[in-house]
Amino acid sequence: MDTPVRTAFFLAAGLGTRMRPLSLTTPKPLIPVAGKALMEHILDEAVAAGIERIVVNVHYLPEQVEAHLASKTGLDVILSDEREELLETGGAIVKARDLLGDEPIFVINTDAFWVNAATNPFEDLNRAYNPDTMDDLLLLAARSRSLGFDGMGDFDLLPDGRVERRGDRPETPWAYAGVRITKPSLYDGEAVRPFSANLIWSKSLEAKRLFGLPLDAQWMHVGRPETVTEVEDWMKDNPPA
Repeated sequence: MDTPVRTAFFLAAGLGTRMRPLSLTTPKPLIPVAGKALMEHILDEAVAAGIERIVVNVHYLPEQVEAHLASKTGLDVILSDEREELLETGGAIVKARDLLGDEPIFVINTDAFWVNAATNPFEDLNRAYNPDTMDDLLLLAARSRSLGFDGMGDFDLLPDGRVERRGDRPETPWAYAGVRITKPSLYDGEAVRPFSANLIWSKSLEAKRLFGLPLDAQWMHVGRPETVTEVEDWMKDNPPA
């Protein structure tokens, strides 16, 4: 894309149920992993790629997330308040629509990150995204290079870069890595209500406008307490070159 994406929407509102007991007193994005808050791993990568403005949705223990982000300097941080109702990955964008602007944005899960990437995947996504032919461009992690992901795959990647859902197939090689470029305008006309971004993806799939980009790195999905130790051990055994 000619103009790199500079705004990112961080999904930080979840209850972190599977991360209990760690999440009983600490919101999942702030649970320490390898020396810093979980969300800091992916946030650092985003800032290194030139992200200047972030919108962060909050619901569970929101004061802690707000206090953590208040220490950020050189970054425009805006909160999208979901205290009244958790809106899921689609409804969250509708709620924050006026904060996100009209240009393409990154949407980022705060419970996953990558290690030892040869290039910054945010920059790779920026280079690959074509708003004329794409609605969303999803970062895809190979299951063979994933830690903490228990599923049988989310997508198959076609030769032209488009993705297909796994559907009835027993498995596919790619997992959604929790980072994508999307257009906020795709959510225009939707009511503020809890719904998944999968609803919008279905429309994009039908229009052949949902694409994927492989992640060339080890992917970490931190969804359970035991995964924290697994990730930390892997990182100790595999330091950056």
